[in-house]
Order: sequence, then C-alpha cells, then structure tokens
Amino acid sequence: MKKNVFTDLLWFFVKALVLVVILINFVFIPCVVNGSSMNPTYEEGEYGYSFIITKRLGISRFDTAVIKADSNSTEKLLVKRVIGLPGETVEYKDNKLYIDGKYYEEEFLGDVTTNDFKVSLAENEYYCLGDNRNVSRDSRFYGPFEGSQIVSTHLFVLFPFEDFGYNK
Repeated sequence: MKKNVFTDLLWFFVKALVLVVILINFVFIPCVVNGSSMNPTYEEGEYGYSFIITKRLGISRFDTAVIKADSNSTEKLLVKRVIGLPGETVEYKDNKLYIDGKYYEEEFLGDVTTNDFKVSLAENEYYCLGDNRNVSRDSRFYGPFEGSQIVSTHLFVLFPFEDFGYNK
C-alpha cells in the first residue's frame, strides 16, 4: 500500500500547527520591544520570547513582565519591570525605592530619576515600571496591574543577534 505524499504533508502541517498553538498558549509568547521605556536593559525593536510558564511558577520583584494594559484596547503589549507585589506599599523617596519601608537597590537602572510617590497595592495587584522612568508609560499612568494582565515574564532576546540572550 503506497502512502500519499499530499496526505503525509498535510498531516505534518496539522501537527506542526497544533504544536505551535500549544507552545504559544502555554509556554512562551513572541514579543517585540516598542519604544525606549526599558532602556538600557532592552532597546526598541528587540525581538524575542517571553515565558508564560515562568509567570505560572510565580512573579518576583524585578522580573521583566509582558503586560496587556487594557483588555478593551488594541494597544500592543507592554514590557515593564515588576517593582511592587500584591499587598505591598511601594514608595519612592529621594529617587530611592522602599517596599514596606525597606530600601531596595535597583542595579538595572541607568541614570534616571523617579519622582516621589507612595502607593499601596491590593491583593493580586502588581506595580510595574519601565527602566527608563523619564519616558515610560507604566503603573504611574495605568495604575497597578492585576495578575491576569501580566501575560508572561523573563524576556529572552533573539534579534538583533548582538543582544541575543536573557537580560535581567
């Protein structure tokens, strides 16, 4: 009995499509950095993958997160850094970060200024900021993000090749 080449090829593409759908819905999501809000960590136009599975394992302070800011908008996904976790009080005073009164150093920041503010987060709320605070539209603009708005974490850059890899 001879195999039909067309049927074999069609079957291959169906299996490949199912695999891609599973990977994109449960493992990782393709992502492009838009704008300069994450400079110097990520540059505009960098392309990579962010991992859905790491979000499901838990979101930690200073993780890079891919966020859907508004479920009703057609705006692209945001790439930001998780600063405050559920139930915490986030405060910037004299350009220094305090969480529940404890100072945290932000080694990933360049020479930027964060204006003073204080915000208390409810359960399931995250406070996310861009690394380039002077130009970033982040939780200071949108307000705290709910856990369901965070699509994935940990961006792995594929292109351009000189930036290949994981940036913290």
